[in-house]
Amino acid sequence: MNRSLPRLDTSQLPPAVDVSDNSAALAEVRAVVDAGPYSDAWASLCRYQPPQWYVDAKFGIFIHWGLYSVPAFRNEWYPRNMYQRGRPEFEHHRRTYGSHTDFGYKDFIPSFTMSGFEPTEWARLFRRAGAQFVVPVAEHHDGFAMYETARSRWNAAAVGPERDVFGDLLAAVDDAWMVRGASTHRAEHWFFMNGGTQFDSDVRDPRWQDFYGPAQRDETAPSERFLEDWLLRCVEVVDRYRPQVLWFDWWIEHPAFEPYLRRLAAYYYNRAAQWGRGVVINHKWDALPPGSAVYDVERGTLGATRDEVWQNDTSVSRTSWCWVDSHEYKSASELIAELADVVAKNGVLLLNIGPKPDGTIAAEEQTLLEQVGDWLSRNGEAVYGTRPWRLPGEGPTRTVAGSMVDGCAPRYTGADVRFTQREDTVGAYVYAILLAVPEDGTARIKAFGSGSPLLERDIREVRVLGRAEPLEWTREPDQLVVRLPPPAAGAGGPVLKLFFEPEQAAGRWDPLHGPAPA
Repeated sequence: MNRSLPRLDTSQLPPAVDVSDNSAALAEVRAVVDAGPYSDAWASLCRYQPPQWYVDAKFGIFIHWGLYSVPAFRNEWYPRNMYQRGRPEFEHHRRTYGSHTDFGYKDFIPSFTMSGFEPTEWARLFRRAGAQFVVPVAEHHDGFAMYETARSRWNAAAVGPERDVFGDLLAAVDDAWMVRGASTHRAEHWFFMNGGTQFDSDVRDPRWQDFYGPAQRDETAPSERFLEDWLLRCVEVVDRYRPQVLWFDWWIEHPAFEPYLRRLAAYYYNRAAQWGRGVVINHKWDALPPGSAVYDVERGTLGATRDEVWQNDTSVSRTSWCWVDSHEYKSASELIAELADVVAKNGVLLLNIGPKPDGTIAAEEQTLLEQVGDWLSRNGEAVYGTRPWRLPGEGPTRTVAGSMVDGCAPRYTGADVRFTQREDTVGAYVYAILLAVPEDGTARIKAFGSGSPLLERDIREVRVLGRAEPLEWTREPDQLVVRLPPPAAGAGGPVLKLFFEPEQAAGRWDPLHGPAPA
């Protein structure tokens, strides 16, 4: 048994916060909603349009940080599963820390120090990775807020680090010219710790009820008071930190959240109109109707291009979103291929890392981010600000559409390609992102063959991004064949850029805009 971790000194806790009367705060929310331009009717909210900055950004960083990184066992669901009899976390906890009455989840707070947290260094790393926006977790399912809040004493500014680490990071993100975001997983706290009510544990202790929460059965609908508190916590994050991305986990799709979701969306969009900023709400499944927010797929992809911009949130690790001691990391080449696949289908990639409880980022995760950034420094032209081409990709490797498919991530070959396109003041271009380096050093792309109906304009020139030397290439009826230069050092495959002849015969289609009108 390891009792080396200090227990929470309860004598040093701030007093509990009384949030029983929400009438005044709810009236203020109602006033903002009523002022417009959006009402809290879905018909009004479906007038929403994703902002240009987000559609062009393509790549952001997600951060799972919290008390769960102290035990660092299995994943960020440790606080739930440590109270679930029969789970590995339950046995691990008793074996390592003792009984659940003697050492509960709250007792990890003193060891969550963030003593090595350097927000400026984090922001510089994310910038070098090529990220355009950053979405730290504001509050996870465990109920510990990483931000300064007036609605709970259980927050990083009051206990543990005793510092608003969330706010400090967002300030550094601003200074690095990235866009700030926030995620909230508070909705699931309604039931998250309910295993601790089934046996003798500190979850049953009324002194900690304001931390462990309602701890109700999964099947029960959340109460009006819980839903009001959820709404007002979200509003507090919006007003205190002005995030331009607000990401939600899955349980907001519970029918009881519907009127509160409408009110929050209207509040957030109206506040953004006051700020003069474009904002995004990310949601999963059918929590919000199409057109009212941006659809998010967890650890997955789509089978085809989506007309509306969407997002894939995934992690550098296959095994956990938070820091654990036994990660199974993806390779940088896998992450780059995932980015290319998402962007080719009109998506945005939100890539997660999990810092350690001392506020440092593991060397392996720093290296992965640096490698992705090195590839983007050469090939970002084919990613940022691009739009989907007529075809998202080609190649022998099949991708599995849907969510939570990281475990069966494909092994791409040099024949697997993803396409993007752009138009600027000089011309129109199509890019072919090879998801691996061809073994024989030759790229063969069927979509660009002279007999393909996808390109009717002649190709004038083919280049590899980041390389100045001319290429040997031929356009055969069934494929474009390009002899590639020696591969650049680092992860990821090369990117071809196609230049087209400037003349366009009448009735022939533009590679960006489709057929000329009749």
